[in-house]
Formats: sequence, C-alpha cells, structure tokens
Amino acid sequence: MPSQDRKVSTEPRSGGIQVIARAAAIMRALGGNPHGLSLGAIAQVVGLPRSTVQRIVCALETEGLVESVGPSGGFRLGPELGRLIYQSQIDIISVVRPVLEELSHTLQESVVLCGMEGDQTVVIDRVVAERELRIVFPVGVIRVPAYLTATGKALLAEVPADQLEQVLSSASSSTDKKKLDTEALLAELSEIRSSGIAVDYEEYEEGIAAFATAVNTYLGSFSIAAIVPMSRAHKPINVFKQPLLECKAKIEHRIGKQELAKNE
Repeated sequence: MPSQDRKVSTEPRSGGIQVIARAAAIMRALGGNPHGLSLGAIAQVVGLPRSTVQRIVCALETEGLVESVGPSGGFRLGPELGRLIYQSQIDIISVVRPVLEELSHTLQESVVLCGMEGDQTVVIDRVVAERELRIVFPVGVIRVPAYLTATGKALLAEVPADQLEQVLSSASSSTDKKKLDTEALLAELSEIRSSGIAVDYEEYEEGIAAFATAVNTYLGSFSIAAIVPMSRAHKPINVFKQPLLECKAKIEHRIGKQELAKNE
C-alpha cells in the first residue's frame, strides 16, 4: 500500500487524473494525522504549492470528505468518508453471506462473521444451523475480551506486534471472568498464525466450542467461525479446519487485499 506521506508524482498526467492523484495524496496525509494539519503542513507533506492544496481541500470540504478542525485553520478527514466506510461494512454482508450459508450447510453447524471493536469482537452476521441441537449466537458486541473467543483470537493473531500489547492491556483490565495469561496467549497466537485456525473450548461459554479463521480483505480484517455444541466439538480438527480455510479462500478471492493490489 502507498505511504501516507507519499509526494505527488511530477510526471505529466491529464488534468482530471492529476487532480484525483493530488486529492488522494492529501487525504492520505490527513489520514495519518487524525488531529488535523494546516494547509502549509499538508503542502509540505505532499510536495505541492499551498495554493494548489487550498483549492483541492476546499473542493473536498464541499463534498464532506475533509472538514475544518476549527479556528486554528487546520483540516482533517470529514464525516462523509466515515459514511462510505460504514457502507462498505454493510456491503461485506452481501458478499460474504452466500459463502457463510455454504459453510454452514457443509458443517451442519451455525457460523458467524465477526469484526473487532477495541478489545472486543462484534458479530456482524450469522447463519443458524438447521438442526435440533444448535447454537444461536447473538448479533452485536460480545461483551468479553477477544482472547476468550476463537473469533477474537483469530483477529488478535493479525494485530501487529507494536499494537498487540496495548490491545491486550485493555482486555486484561476489562473483566475478571478469566485472567489473562499473556505468555500462554502469545504462544497460542503464534500457533494460530501457523495453522490458520483458532479454537475455543468453553472459554467463552460453558457447553460451547468454536473454530475460527481470520479473513483479510480490502474492507478490513474479519473472522469467520463455526459455533458448535461441545458434544460435537471433539471431532478431528480437520473436520472444521478444511471447510473454514476453503471459506476464507473464497472470500479473499472475491474481496481480498490481493485483489485491491491488482487494481492499483
């Protein structure tokens, strides 16, 4: 991915393409400075004249993609960008839902699609198994630390090392249900990165097991999981692992980061 402070190329381009490239560079600069930048500071980061930056910022502000931070005269990314990102989160359901339904049918178990919010996981969508003994998992925030769920552990394994300590510090102080053993968790996260699969045998809830894998897309990082009664959780792990990894591959083929890279 391009660096947020990348200067705009001086190679000749048609007017429309050049303006888009300059606007993108300005938005990247603001994305790396959430508290805002002055016009002069933006100009320095992107390597453009201040007058050019001012014209583009004014146009972006009109569209709600940039907003003023107040009397200081600085600017930051605007609310319209947030709405576009929110819409992309909704869009992932329409893309992933058919694959989740196929996974649920294959396993004959309930499956979920999750994201992360702070140190907790969020169930974005679910497919409930059509059988008598099944797990009906609620949609919304799971009010326990991520390290107590398979979906959360799959996502934690994707967190960069320089951010992981902060996330775990917040998680360990948010509950007394099960104290965090950092050394054991770090070893488990290393194993998850190697195998691609996170597991939870009654860590989140008595009688419930889960098997999860992370999915990396240009819409963000998510996890998918099979939620299983403990009475059926002692099958060979490949019974769950292979369908989950196949589901992961299908989703990433459709909206994975590699697809974005091909189009850049």
